[in-house]
Amino acid sequence: MLQRRCTLLILLFLIGTTTLARADVTAGSPELDAIFTQFVEGKTTQRTEALDDLAASGRDDTRLLLNAILEGDLMLHKPSSSIVWATKEGRQYQIQSLDRTGSVDTAGRRDVKRLKLDNRLRSYLRDLIAGLGLRSADPVERLAAISALMGKPDSMADELLTELLNAEEDANVKAALTSLLARKQVGSSIAAERVQGLVILRDDLSPDSRRLVSQLANNDPDNTVKEAALAVQQAQEGKVTLYGWLETLFFGLSLGSILVLAAIGLAISFGVMGVINMAHGELIMLGAYCTWAMQQLLPNSLTASLLLSIPVAFIFTGLVGILIERTVIRFLYGRPLETLLATFGISLILQQLVRTFVSSQNVPVANPPFMSGVIEFNSVFSLTLNRLYILAFCLVVFALLLALLKRSRFGLEVRAVSQNRAMARAMGVRSARIDSLTFGLGAGIAGIAGVALSQVTNVGPNLGQAYIVDSFMVVVFGGVGNLWGTLISGMTLGIANKIMEPWAGAILAKILVLVFLIMFIQKRPRGLFPQRGRAVDAS
Repeated sequence: MLQRRCTLLILLFLIGTTTLARADVTAGSPELDAIFTQFVEGKTTQRTEALDDLAASGRDDTRLLLNAILEGDLMLHKPSSSIVWATKEGRQYQIQSLDRTGSVDTAGRRDVKRLKLDNRLRSYLRDLIAGLGLRSADPVERLAAISALMGKPDSMADELLTELLNAEEDANVKAALTSLLARKQVGSSIAAERVQGLVILRDDLSPDSRRLVSQLANNDPDNTVKEAALAVQQAQEGKVTLYGWLETLFFGLSLGSILVLAAIGLAISFGVMGVINMAHGELIMLGAYCTWAMQQLLPNSLTASLLLSIPVAFIFTGLVGILIERTVIRFLYGRPLETLLATFGISLILQQLVRTFVSSQNVPVANPPFMSGVIEFNSVFSLTLNRLYILAFCLVVFALLLALLKRSRFGLEVRAVSQNRAMARAMGVRSARIDSLTFGLGAGIAGIAGVALSQVTNVGPNLGQAYIVDSFMVVVFGGVGNLWGTLISGMTLGIANKIMEPWAGAILAKILVLVFLIMFIQKRPRGLFPQRGRAVDAS
């Protein structure tokens, strides 16, 4: 008797389970009901057909639904046999109807079931989503869809690809479609089409494109195709090499612009006053901290805070420089060793003040939106915006400083004092005032350099130590007190450093540059562009 009851219960359970499995799935409309019923209950072929029907339904949310199936955001609510949006919250799920018009309810883990997917269906879904994205009104979505199809160009029909190419107006999307067409032709069984695809791939320097060309150059059975592939491969390698050199040149100019900004203030004070200012690096560090301080004051506007930090850093570090000159440097003119030791002590004091009143750790300084991102020319060559802006900023600062020294009375007096201090005094130039203002100007430009450096490196108490030696190298190599020499030497040293880094390493490259500089100074102790003047010639 007990055995019969158990058998009857098992039969009832099986019947109920079968009935549940065969129950129609509801999704909010008759069309979607039929599609999701076929997808949930059908076999692999039927489920693929259901996805095709959904993709061809013409609904505005078709891509959203397909992507939700792929990501597991749509589930089957078993008690109601309906498709719902489901979000996991702890051990339960927050569910809502497919049209999202109903209220949000709570369901247990056993009440919802994921829509079963295997690898084949996942791949098929991705292709469907990419295919729908090809007709999107947004060019960014079209580009993303094309990128998703690059690995399997044969999944797109020739007629559709030709239609999209003829209708496309966006240059970037059209170039991507052309590349997709070339990949499709390269995989053709007709040799002439493979050669035609290779011609198109000549300008496509992406890794996948170069890999395809290499495969044809090594393995294609047709000699004509193999020769064409070899020619395209050589052309691609030549372009990659060229763009590699251009990228090295850009990084060299970028490093050179940083060196010029760090050294140009030192060139003024060192050239005019003959002061070996070992605190110059710390003045750069103070300028970087001005950028951080402005971002703390204006946290919601990174662009405004960065632009305002330029005059703030110039004024603040300039005043610090004038204070240093009036309280310490003024009493040590003519004694270079004492000025070196005094300014070295000042650098230690400034570092400790920052550690005490701000932090001994690095502080965060963010890039504003207009300095974030890259300008991409192709797959192997792009320019980072922050370094591009710093290069332009360096040239602007240099031009303004050159105009100040060449076209103003202050600049005339600075040049007079730097060339012949005694004669300038005899002509009525207040050399003490010029010394103070010149040192303040050099310190202010160091602060501006700190603003620029805050956008490419960490801001901390030791920031200046990394640039003080490089600054002296640039000044001595270019010629003490010569602005054009500082610009040319900074750019030259930056490019030389970046050229040697790939095969020598960053540290050895700096050592080689230093060795070259020592040998150069032995031959030309006054640098590339020595300063002219009677006092200079007499020395």
